[in-house]
Amino acid sequence: MNKRLSIFFSMLLVLSMFLAACSGGGDNASDGGEKGGDEGDGGKSDVPQELRVNINTEPPSLNPGLAEDSTSGTVLRQILEGLTRIGQDGKPENAMAEDVQISEDQKTYTFKIRDANWSNGDPVTANDFVYAWKWALDPANNSTYAYQLYYIEGAEAANTGEGSLDAVGVKAVDDKTLEVKLVNPTPYFLELTAFYTYLPVNSKIAESNAEWATDAGENFTTNGPFHMTEWSHSDKIVLEKSETYWDAETVKLDKIEMIMINDPNTELSMFDNGELDWAGAPTGALPTDAMQALKDDGRLVTNPIAGIYNYKFNTTVEPFNNVNIRKAFAHAINRQEIIDNILQGEQLPAMAIVPPSMFEENKEGYFPDNDVEAAKEFLQKGLEELGYKDASELPAVTLSYNTSEAHQKIAQAIQDMWKQNLGVEVNLDNAEWNVFLDKVNTMDYQVARMGWLGDFNDAMNFLEMYRDADGGNNNTGWESKEFQDLLAKSATETDADARQQLLKDAEAIFMEDMPVAPIYFYTNNWVQAENLKDVVVSGLGDVQYKWAYFE
Repeated sequence: MNKRLSIFFSMLLVLSMFLAACSGGGDNASDGGEKGGDEGDGGKSDVPQELRVNINTEPPSLNPGLAEDSTSGTVLRQILEGLTRIGQDGKPENAMAEDVQISEDQKTYTFKIRDANWSNGDPVTANDFVYAWKWALDPANNSTYAYQLYYIEGAEAANTGEGSLDAVGVKAVDDKTLEVKLVNPTPYFLELTAFYTYLPVNSKIAESNAEWATDAGENFTTNGPFHMTEWSHSDKIVLEKSETYWDAETVKLDKIEMIMINDPNTELSMFDNGELDWAGAPTGALPTDAMQALKDDGRLVTNPIAGIYNYKFNTTVEPFNNVNIRKAFAHAINRQEIIDNILQGEQLPAMAIVPPSMFEENKEGYFPDNDVEAAKEFLQKGLEELGYKDASELPAVTLSYNTSEAHQKIAQAIQDMWKQNLGVEVNLDNAEWNVFLDKVNTMDYQVARMGWLGDFNDAMNFLEMYRDADGGNNNTGWESKEFQDLLAKSATETDADARQQLLKDAEAIFMEDMPVAPIYFYTNNWVQAENLKDVVVSGLGDVQYKWAYFE
C-alpha cells in the first residue's frame, strides 16, 4: 500500500513505514496493559473486544481492482482474503488456498481453494479469483495497479490492449482448483497473492452489479475475518467479526470502528481521552509537535518500514523536463533538518529510491544530503540548457501535497530551502486526498508529494512502477529504455546476486535521471492502549487485526 501508492499516501509522514510495499511498509505491536484483566480463553476476556482506530480519510475505493492507496488497503485486508495472507511472522501463509503446488520450472502454481463462504453464504470459488484478476486487467476499468498482475502469462498484453483477456494465464480448473501460469519464475509470487490487487470478489454479485463496492450492504460480500456493516462516507466505517469466515475461531475482536479524522491533534486527544485505542501509524498520524513528549513519556512505538517519502517531478513540463533542474531541486533539500525539526520519528534521509532494508548501501545513497553547491551547479546548467539567464526567468513552480499537518510543514520547509538555496519562488497547493490523487494521476501538477510503501519485500516493487511512462503509479512521464531492459533482464535472472545487481544498476539509472526527489525513508510511529495485544504491523507498514484482542 499501495502503491502499497502507499497514501500511505495520505497519511502523515510521521507515520513512516515498513512497504509498504507497498509498498507501502515492521513488527508486532503487542505489548501493554491499560484495562487490566487476564488473557483467559485464547486472549478473550470480559473486556469488550471492540477496537477504535482512525484511518484519516475516506478510502478512494474498496474494489480491490481499483484500490491504489494505503487507506483502502487497510480496510480491504480486514474484510477480504486472498489465496495467501502475510502471517504474524511476516511470511506468506495459506489463506483461501489450503494447498499450493508449484511446478518444477516454478512457472505454474496450482491452488486448492478451501471450503469457505462469502458473507452471504455463497461459496468462494476459483472463478472468483479469475473474475477479479481479469476485471483489473481489462483496460476499460483503468486499474492503476493492474501492472502487479503482469507476472501472469498474457496479463500485460491484455491490459495494454495487445492481447485478449481469454489468453491470460489464470483459469478455474474447477470450483476448487485455480491454475496460474507465470511469465517467469517469481520467488515472491506467494507474497503477491496476499496483496490487495490479487484479492477475490464475489463474481456472482459483481457481474450483475457494477456498483457493488460503493457502499456497505447486501452487495458488499466479504470472505475475510471481518464484515463491513456500515460505511458512512467521510465519517466512519464499522467492521464486525464475520461468522462465515473459515478461521473465525482465531478472530477475537467483535467490532472495529474506523473513524476518518484528518487532524493528528484531534486523533491524539481522542486517544488520551479514551475514545481511540490506537493513534498514529500505520492508519493515522501523530502531531509532529507531540513526538518528543511521547518519546519522553516512553509511550511512543517506532518501527522502521520499507517505504519512502518523495517529491515527484512532472517531467513533461518546463522546467522539470530538464534533468539538471530536477537534480538541482533534489540536491537543495536538507533532509536531516526536516527529520530533526519536523518529523522527529527517527526517519532516515533518502538519497536513493529503494529502502536500505533491501539495498543496505542506500543508507548513504547516491549523493550527499543538502549539497547546496552541487545544486547551484546543476541549476546553472539547467538554466543554460533551457535558455534562461537566471532563476527568476523560470516558469512559476507549484508544489502540491495532500492535506495534512506534516505534509504542510515539510512543503513549507522545502519551499524556503528552494528559495534560499536556488533563488526559486515556489507556490504551495494543497487538496484533500481524493482530489490530490486525481491531479497526480492526470499529471496536473509540477512537483507533487507522494509516498510509497512496499507491496512485497523486493526491490523490484520500488522500481517497476517507473518502467513505462504511462504505467500505473508512475505519474512522472519519465521512462528509459536502458532502465526497462535491466528490469526485463532481472525478471529472467535465476542467480540471486546477479539479479540484485541488475536491480541496483536500474536504480542507478533512475537516480541519474532523477524523475523523483527522494526525501526520507519511513518509520511507523504510534501509541496504543496498553492492554491491546497482537495487532500485527508488518515490515511493509501495513496492519492486520485478525489476531488482535484486548486482555
